[in-house]
Order: sequence, then structure tokens, then C-alpha cells
Amino acid sequence: MPYGHASSRLDQSSRNPLRARAAGGQACGKSIAAPPSIDGRTGSTAPAPPVGHPRGAARSAPGPIRRSRTCRGPPDAEPNARARRREGALTMSSISIIGLGQMARVLADRALDGAHAVEVVGRDAAKAADVAAALGRGATAGTVGAAPAGDIVILAVPAGSAVPVVSRYGDALAGKVVVDISNPFNSEATGVVTPEGTSVAQEIAKAAPASAHVVKAFNTVFGGVLAQGRPVDVFLAGDDARAKARTSAFVESIGLRPWDTGDLAMARWLEGAGVLMMGLGRHGVGAYDFSLGVTTAG
Repeated sequence: MPYGHASSRLDQSSRNPLRARAAGGQACGKSIAAPPSIDGRTGSTAPAPPVGHPRGAARSAPGPIRRSRTCRGPPDAEPNARARRREGALTMSSISIIGLGQMARVLADRALDGAHAVEVVGRDAAKAADVAAALGRGATAGTVGAAPAGDIVILAVPAGSAVPVVSRYGDALAGKVVVDISNPFNSEATGVVTPEGTSVAQEIAKAAPASAHVVKAFNTVFGGVLAQGRPVDVFLAGDDARAKARTSAFVESIGLRPWDTGDLAMARWLEGAGVLMMGLGRHGVGAYDFSLGVTTAG
């Protein structure tokens, strides 16, 4: 869908801890247009769902890569920011992104803005090379199935592909932080297709090596909003405290605000929040240019 520019908030009350923020306004720095659809298609006027929607299976040639300076809020705006940094060695220097859609490209662009080394990986080697070249700044193209170069591996693939991809990599993911950003929507994006009591992230954890640690993150941020370069909130969940701290440090390094929701079982509800966002986009907001966020009172 085309990007909209809303200026109002659904709820501006500090008493309500969960709010949906409109994502309009001026982004930092100069930029060129990013692809208008979260599922990687350019020129689409269809509503753009969060990553993982079944429509995301269709991919186009790489669109233009957005260039902007990342908007950064106060470094200690989030109460636990200092504590996370004290845990040491949390800011990662290398990120591998498996997938070549819009969300993959936007995350890669912001990671490069945050001074990380970035590797992009896709089934189409030529397309991966094109995406890396378009990103510039030393981005490289990896090989599907080979050990990812990054210490953090972001799975930017449709929900139905996530577990097979992790199974294919097998022990090559040993010791990695594996970040799942998918949403397992049904065909109408009115519910999830995962069985009760589990989530895509939990199924990924079962398929991954024991030394890999899965974190759910970024599934509650629309790619079009992320591409604007604005500081938005990112909810995450995982069983390993250090993996969550490393993911949170990465989130902060690209100008976003991490919020820890608990262990990996919470991924079920984060994936449900993706459905909530689709409902808001269709009804309450009437567009997909908003983000969910947290406001603390006091």
C-alpha cells in the first residue's frame, strides 16, 4: 500500500500503557522512496500486512533501498537500557539476514546505519547480490545453507518457511541468536494458523541446535513504518536472557526501543498482536502507517 501520513494518535493518554502511534511526520535525513508494501512488492495498493502474511510469498526484484540517518531517542529513555549495556559485549558487529523481501532490506539498511556488518542471504543468489550492492556500505551476499557470518541471524522469511529454513541450516546455526520476525496469519489475516499452545518461534526453537537461542522480535512493526527511520517500539520474547539482551542492544543500536515481554511462550501473543494490528489497519486506524508502543505513567 502507499505510505500514508497521519498525525494523530489513537490514544494520547499516559494512563493507557498500550497505544497505537501514527507513523506520519518527517523522517530523519534525506531519503528516497522505499517499496510501499511490507511483503516486498513495489507499486501495490493492497493493504500491507506485517511480515509473514501468505501474500509475502510473491517477491519482486529488489526495490530502491531507503537511505536515511536513523532517528535516535535519548540513550537511556528505556529504564533497562543501562542495565543491558552493563551485561557486556551486547552490541553485535555482524548481522545475517535470511530473506530478500522488503522487511529484510529495511532491517539491513538500518543495521548498516547502526555500523553493523550485514550479510543478506536468499535462494536467488543473483538477487541477493543485487540487494547487497544496492545496500552498499560493505554489505555482502551469503550462500543459502552455508554457515551465516552473523552472530545474530534474522529470519526474514514467511512463517511457513521458517522451520524448514532452520532445519536446512542445522548445526550451522549453533551458538547463534536466531531472531524470528514472522506472523503466521491465516488467509484473511484474521487469526493465526499455529495450533493452540505454540508459536512459530517455539517451533523454530525445536528445530534449531540446542546452543542456538531463538528470540521473537520485529513482528509487530510494519515494514513501511520501519523504513521511515522513526524510533518505534519493538516487542521481543525469548527464553535466554543474554540472547534477549543482545537482541535488545541491536534494536537500540538501530534507533528503536526494545521491550522484553517474557519467555518464548509469549511469542504466541506477539503473533496475535500482529493480527490485532491488521484489525486496526482495516478498521480503527484505516491505514497501515502506525505502530504499537508503550507509554509509562510518571
